[in-house]
Formats: sequence, structure tokens, C-alpha cells
Amino acid sequence: MELFRYFLRLGAAGFGGPIALVGYMEREFVEQRRWVSREELNDGIAFSQLAPGPLAAQVAIYLGWLCAGVRGATASGIAFVGPSFVMVVILAWSYQRFGGMSWLQGAFYGIGAAVIAIVARSAIKLTRTTLGRDRLLWVLFVISATITAWREAELVWLFLLCGVITLIMRGQFGRGGVVAPVFLFSHRVAAPTALASAASAATVGTVFVYFASAGLFVFGSGLAIVPFLHEGVVREYGWLTERQFLDAVAVALITPGPVVITVAFIGYLVAGIAGAIAAAAGVFAPVYLLTIVLAPQYHRFKSDPRVRAFIDGVTAAATGAIAGAAVVLGRRALVDVTTIAIAMGALLLISRARRVPEPVVMLAAGVVGVVARGTN
Repeated sequence: MELFRYFLRLGAAGFGGPIALVGYMEREFVEQRRWVSREELNDGIAFSQLAPGPLAAQVAIYLGWLCAGVRGATASGIAFVGPSFVMVVILAWSYQRFGGMSWLQGAFYGIGAAVIAIVARSAIKLTRTTLGRDRLLWVLFVISATITAWREAELVWLFLLCGVITLIMRGQFGRGGVVAPVFLFSHRVAAPTALASAASAATVGTVFVYFASAGLFVFGSGLAIVPFLHEGVVREYGWLTERQFLDAVAVALITPGPVVITVAFIGYLVAGIAGAIAAAAGVFAPVYLLTIVLAPQYHRFKSDPRVRAFIDGVTAAATGAIAGAAVVLGRRALVDVTTIAIAMGALLLISRARRVPEPVVMLAAGVVGVVARGTN
């Protein structure tokens, strides 16, 4: 119950993205309550970076498992995701009901431009933390970003290829057992895709399976899921328009909790409350299951250079995809001088004025958008 109460508070008031959220957990679990050691927390962060899933949610579930087993993992996951899920569903209902109102259109006109700045800033931060001075990872990053921006789509095989290339270049490909991490990752990709065709008769089932598949490609920042969702939600299934998709990302950025909760907004627009539940369950169920199944065996493979090399390559490609997604979304959101100015102002604020929370920047952009649209 203590875990549930803490993560309920964090999920309801935790802003700032995955790094900030993990920082709050560190202060509470290590420094104040001393529930875990700093080494145990660092092991949890490393595990969350190795396994697919949004970083903050995965660390929360891992810490819950570490403190109270499966019950702790369950309580932590539900409490952390629950508040932001409720907020996003309310916003999705309001968006559907009042989306045609001019003031709301103006607000999202400005917020959409600020989203581009935040996605771009996230890509910059991720390159610094995940690529370092590794030239190979930078090359893979540039290739992934260029292909994403050019094709306006994600290519699953490119992520796998980047992982294999890193294995080869680091001299790990010829060692025994190296196929294991590649096969495991490929199997995770292929299974949901096959299920999607079987579930096509039921929209809610399709929503669940699609988002479960997409969730397996989230490494680190929840924004890593954006380019995957854009390809499936807008281009493949046609569930949302370009404008609606950008608004969905914006809603996730102005609410607390994990950024990946944007899937609940999308699911609601597709199939109401059942669609929102299916989408959220699809993204977070694999994170939960992977944690409780793999965490006990984590210490056996955490230092395996083959696993580390493969994941490094995939992460570089995912970071490049975020940068490419910023370009793709920017083409839709930055449509005039006003939106370009809003995006540049937002980027300047979040880069220089670090004490200004991103949701405040988003809301300010919304106000500017309402004023700008009102004067047009």
C-alpha cells in the first residue's frame, strides 16, 4: 500500500519526462525511505534501458518488484499509470466533444508547434546520453533519422539491422550464442504482427495488439514510440488525421506521468473508453510481464557484451527515429511564421530556462495560439 500511495502521487503530479521521474524515485526510494540501495536502483535503470518499454514506467515496476515481488510490481504499475490515464481519457472526451470550437483549435495550433520543439529537444538530449563519442552509433543515428524523415515511416528491419551491425563492428557476432538476443528481439516483433491480422475483425482487439507491438520498440524516452505510432495510426490504419495525431502527442506532454500514455488518447478517439483501455493495456502489459519474468534472471545477462552491443545499435536507431519524427511532424505543424516562432520560442525556453516545466511552456504556447488565431 505504501508503494501504491507513493506511485499514485507521482503519477498524478510527476512532470518532466523519464529522467525527471526516475530522479524523483531515486530521492524517495534511496535517500528518504532507504527501501533500496543506490546500486540496486542503478541496476533497475540499466535493466529498463536493456529491455523494451518506456523507461519511467519500467523503473517503477522494477522497484515495486524489488520491494514486494509481483504484488509490488502490480501495485506500482497500476498506481503510476492510473492518474495520467484518467486525465488523458477526460481530455480525449473533451477533445471529441468540443474539438470543433475555435478557441480549442487555436490552443492546439500553438501547442502543436511547441510539441515539435520538445521532440527536437528530446532527440538532442538522447543523442548526448546514448551515443556519446561512439562514431558507429552516430552513423547509425544519422542513417535512421534520414530514412525516417525521407520515408515518413519506421522500418522494423532497420532497427534489427542496426543491432546486428553493432554486433559485427564490435567483434561480438562470431561468438557463441550471439543469435539469441537477435532472435528474441525478432520474435517479439513478429508475434504481435501476426496476431494483428487475426484480430482485425474486432477494432478493440486490433487496437490492443497493435499497441502491444508498438510498445516493444520503446527504449528509454516514451517519445521513442511517436514515429512508430505515426506510421501505424495515421498511414497504415488511418485511425487519426495528421492534426489529431499531433494533438494526441501534445496531450501526453501537458499531463503528468509517462509520455507514452498518449496511446490512451488515440485509443479513445478510435473506440471510446474500451479503445483507451485496450491501447494502454497493450503498451504497458509487455513492460509489466517482461519485468516480472526477466528481472529475476537479469543478473545473468546484464554484463553480456553481445546483449549490450545489440541494444546499443537498436537504441541509436530509435534515437535517430525520434529526430526523423521531429522533421516529419514539423512539416505538418510548422505551417506559417507564427507556428515557426512559437516552436523557436519554446525550444529556447526549454533549453535555457531549465526551471520552467515543459507543461507550462505547452500551455503558454496554447494561449499564444488562441490569441494568434483570434487575430487572423
